[in-house]
Amino acid sequence: MIAALCFAGGATAAAWGAAHLAPTRKVVAGFGTLSDDNRRIITMEWIAEGAFLIFIGAVVIAVTAIDRRADAASATYVTAAIGLMALAIVSLFTGFRIRHPPFRLCPLIFTISAALILGGTFT
Repeated sequence: MIAALCFAGGATAAAWGAAHLAPTRKVVAGFGTLSDDNRRIITMEWIAEGAFLIFIGAVVIAVTAIDRRADAASATYVTAAIGLMALAIVSLFTGFRIRHPPFRLCPLIFTISAALILGGTFT
């Protein structure tokens, strides 16, 4: 059961990351007319957040599958949770203020993912 929490937290982060990547083109187009540089910056940042979430989820899943009781696994879990919580705080002050529901879900999803990972670490 404990490992299941880590797997669930990792899978939640990775799935939300994949959900970020899928609509990238549509999201960028939603900004209307942009300079090429601004369009590329928004695209890059959107992809970077999705890739970060997928990476965090993949690392958590990998260390859980290999040996969740190893010291390196514990360090990975704590670091992943800190990264997710930092992203949750940034999202709370930025994306949460947007009316579009998926943006408002980010802080909650990041926090749930971090909590699942930490729940699997310290129980």
